[in-house]
Amino acid sequence: MLKNILLYLSQAEWARRLIAERRIARRVASRFVAGDTLGDAITAIGALNEKGLYGTLDQLGENVATREEAKAATDHYFTVFQRMHDVGLKTNASLKLTQMGLHLDFDMCLANVERIIREASRFGTFVRLDMEDAPTIDRTILIYRTLKDKGIANVGLVVQAYLYRSEEDMATLLPEGCTFRLCKGAYREPADIAHTRMRDINSAFDRLTKMLIDYAHANGAVPSESNGKIPPVASIATHDAARIEFAKQYALQVGLPKQALEFQMLHGIRSDLQVSLAKEGYPVRVYVPFGTEWYPYFFRRLAERPANLWLFLATFLRG
Repeated sequence: MLKNILLYLSQAEWARRLIAERRIARRVASRFVAGDTLGDAITAIGALNEKGLYGTLDQLGENVATREEAKAATDHYFTVFQRMHDVGLKTNASLKLTQMGLHLDFDMCLANVERIIREASRFGTFVRLDMEDAPTIDRTILIYRTLKDKGIANVGLVVQAYLYRSEEDMATLLPEGCTFRLCKGAYREPADIAHTRMRDINSAFDRLTKMLIDYAHANGAVPSESNGKIPPVASIATHDAARIEFAKQYALQVGLPKQALEFQMLHGIRSDLQVSLAKEGYPVRVYVPFGTEWYPYFFRRLAERPANLWLFLATFLRG
């Protein structure tokens, strides 16, 4: 119930107006968001690199209202890639297709995303297409396949364990050469298309973990690149210690090398676990968002972990 309320609030414009303008809310959100500017994100990723961690940089923003907003977001990624290269960061990038105009015009969005990923390829950088809510999934996969058909290799997808369709999607796309970030899922979805009980989500997550590891092992166990720009086939994105241990033990069982199994986590969450896994020899990548459009992202983080909500409310009321 609480999770559904928070996910509703993440999309409610009235709640955004009430909360996002409060300075205290922005201060609490800063735990999960590197800052308003690209410079803030670069500083955060530089600090991660010093700890032996990789980054994936995300410019916050989704569901743009105009073609001009979509073009501006697209153009800014050119600056992102150049700055990442100039500083020598060990990082790649992630992006949301609704920020590139997916809800406005499919062909425009495809053109914007193609521009971004071709520019990233000039620097040898991989780009992950974030998976958003269920109505966008088929179009996201279509854009991915269209890019691959054009010979673009530096792109991959996200799969969300709570969706019933995810096992079939992965079974279809893995043989096509898709690399995945596996996560539990953070959007508000109805029970007819998504698991709602955590034990069912965890079971689905473990099944998909096995599929990813099996495929990676059977296809050369390609490791994460040491420059931090290219991930392996199998990227497991969770802060759940039990899911992480399951992945580690299954990889050990089938003989998948540590460097071919990447763990991914969010900026500001379980930094201790991130460093611990890296010291064990696993590549670890941290999702580092930046920008002023932090409100929906922040509320999805609250929905994932209710303890964060009590911290937010206590600080908000004191402020």
